[in-house]
Amino acid sequence: MKKTVVLYPGLGVGHLVPMVELAKVFLKHGVAVIVALIDPGAKSTDFSAAVARAKTSNPSVDFHVLPPPPPPPAPVDSNSQQVAASTHHVTKIFKLLTAMNAPLRDFLRSLPSVDALILDMFCADAQDVAAELELPVYYFYASGAADLAIFLNLPSRVAGNTSKMKELGDSVITFPGVPPFKASDLPNEVIGDGEALPAIVGMFDRMSRADGILVNSFDSLETRAVQALRDDGLCVPGRATPPVYCVGPLVSGGGGGEKEHECLRWLDAQPDRSVVFLSFGSMGTFSGKQLLEIAVGLEKSGERFLWVVRTPRSPDFSYGGPLPEPDLDALMPEGFLERTKDRGLVVKSWAPQVEVLRHRATGAFVTHCGWNSTLEGITAGLPLLCWPLYAEQRVNKVHIVEEMKLGVEMRGYNQEVVKAEEVEEKVRWVMASEGGEALRERVAAAKEGAAEALKEGGSSHLAFVQFLKDLDTATVQD
Repeated sequence: MKKTVVLYPGLGVGHLVPMVELAKVFLKHGVAVIVALIDPGAKSTDFSAAVARAKTSNPSVDFHVLPPPPPPPAPVDSNSQQVAASTHHVTKIFKLLTAMNAPLRDFLRSLPSVDALILDMFCADAQDVAAELELPVYYFYASGAADLAIFLNLPSRVAGNTSKMKELGDSVITFPGVPPFKASDLPNEVIGDGEALPAIVGMFDRMSRADGILVNSFDSLETRAVQALRDDGLCVPGRATPPVYCVGPLVSGGGGGEKEHECLRWLDAQPDRSVVFLSFGSMGTFSGKQLLEIAVGLEKSGERFLWVVRTPRSPDFSYGGPLPEPDLDALMPEGFLERTKDRGLVVKSWAPQVEVLRHRATGAFVTHCGWNSTLEGITAGLPLLCWPLYAEQRVNKVHIVEEMKLGVEMRGYNQEVVKAEEVEEKVRWVMASEGGEALRERVAAAKEGAAEALKEGGSSHLAFVQFLKDLDTATVQD
């Protein structure tokens, strides 16, 4: 009888997109798949737009939008209202996903059969639903194996004392399977003194008790981290790490737009490998001051560029809310757009990133080091100029620069601004120096390794086949 799995990506464009790619892998292997979606409510958010694109681009995937959870009880006094208003956005996500357990449970019960539940990491509380329904539960980790090695080790590192992480400051720390790095490169939610860390620690503790973890990476890209994850007791001291299956790179094939974007037509007119592409993800924004520094650096570099610009966030910006369309005339230096029109293009808010990265004219990628973007750059064979912004991106920068050696750091990313001189220097270096060419050769080899991993008989293909075999004998975890 044909197997059926339910994928539950939670919230966030960076988590939804690779989960949809995973759904397509299940279909290729003859497994029926349903993607259970949360309706974020605000139709203008990036997540809503990504859901719409996913449905349009993947008609063979069955999407099911879950009904909203029951409303929370009303606050009993003004103090509890203040607490609710001050809650960290990560904690709000956990609370919403916990509340979604009821509609998820009802949906799973309505299906004729389900063989496994595949969770995004933020959906850890849905393990309770899986246990209640006696379903095997797996995670799909949308970032890299090195990140997973770090964060699975985090609960033992914290050991119930969350203040330990804040006390580390800028000290150099070590984790299994990754090069040493500064504690300040960890996500703010981990090294701060806020309310998010206990929830994050609990999330990774629960993940370590699942039937297995599918990772969006491939063995040859992160050899040392993968080995650490497979060494029982190393990443999760005192007990075995769940089976880890590197099944990537799962990267969108692009498309889904109603018509060709103007930037692709512009790229058609540029020489091969001549354009630096700057794009910083679905949540990446800069201050007006930083945008000016980037513009000056690009202009002085003399190199061709394609730059996606988003409106700076105001101090009262609501997480997940829409941003207005940027006013480029107001945000760019006076005369910049006119002076650079023959070799540069500034795009408002969004560009079809996969298609841009794979275009013959694109020669380098200035990226925020989100894992989806990192894999998209690597599989396009592009050197990476690393400019991390938030979440695990600073840690990703360490992996990319120090371990994979597929990128270089934009100095000053952790200060008030990256100076125009740094933008100018690094753009010139990556496009026109011997060092940039050597970097390009290493990325070309990684691109080939990615393609090999996905072929029949490749490491990622074999890992997915092994996962399906293990699913046949999976037992329900506590």
